[in-house]
Amino acid sequence: MSGIIVYQGEPGAFSHLACQSYFPDMRPMACRSFSQAFAKIRAGEAQLAMIPVENTVAGRVSDVYHLLPEGGIYITGEHYLPVHHQLLGVPGAKLTDIKTARSHPMALGQVRKRLESLSIAPQNDIDTAGAARAVAELGDPTIGAIASTLAGETYGLEVLAKDIEDAAHNTTRFIVLSNTPLRLPHDSAPVVTSFVFKVRNVPSALFKALGGFATNGVNMTKLESYMVDGSFWATQFYADVEGHPDDDAMKHAMDELYFFSDTVLMLGTYPANAARLSKDKS
Repeated sequence: MSGIIVYQGEPGAFSHLACQSYFPDMRPMACRSFSQAFAKIRAGEAQLAMIPVENTVAGRVSDVYHLLPEGGIYITGEHYLPVHHQLLGVPGAKLTDIKTARSHPMALGQVRKRLESLSIAPQNDIDTAGAARAVAELGDPTIGAIASTLAGETYGLEVLAKDIEDAAHNTTRFIVLSNTPLRLPHDSAPVVTSFVFKVRNVPSALFKALGGFATNGVNMTKLESYMVDGSFWATQFYADVEGHPDDDAMKHAMDELYFFSDTVLMLGTYPANAARLSKDKS
């Protein structure tokens, strides 16, 4: 596939690396924020967006779940990127020189134990690649960056400590977004369907809304809740289920969801990534 794929962050970010890994024929374009990336998709200025939604160590990327329900965006794929963090420094710096390491808070959370063992103080930055760029500009051998190998190559930094993530399973799940939904036939290979919903204000509404998935044997792999409109009482939910909307079991489950919900917004049905399938078999 050719065209433009947008991502949040600066060149060299892990999202940039994901774009290169999964869509090598597309041209990656950096965006300063998730909302800017979403806007470019809605406006047709880019064909796809590569957006991180969760990490096995640091958890979910909460901002994304507030942007998805705004409409005009569809999930057309998912990808799992193994994350390997490098401690980068300016040319000539030694590992023992580094006193402070800059990076995005989520990245710092993924290398916390290793930094402690090296007596290096973490310092929050807006982005992993942005931290690498800042370290290159500062030229201070006592300040390092936690970022990808791609970021080091982009900004002329050297790897002082390789693959310093605390957990070997450190993986980020990305979703691929488009302004056109993917139309998959009913008999497609294993698929995932994503949607957001807000339950009615009745007793046990959430239990009743989700009960159809259990009784019909539909596997729900993700359920996230978050407040909307600044209210403690207005709660919206994001869900991933393994199934096609045209499956009989899914139809029955969705009927119950619609009945007990004020709003339901379908975000897309897309092929299940191989990493998800291999995990289910383990």
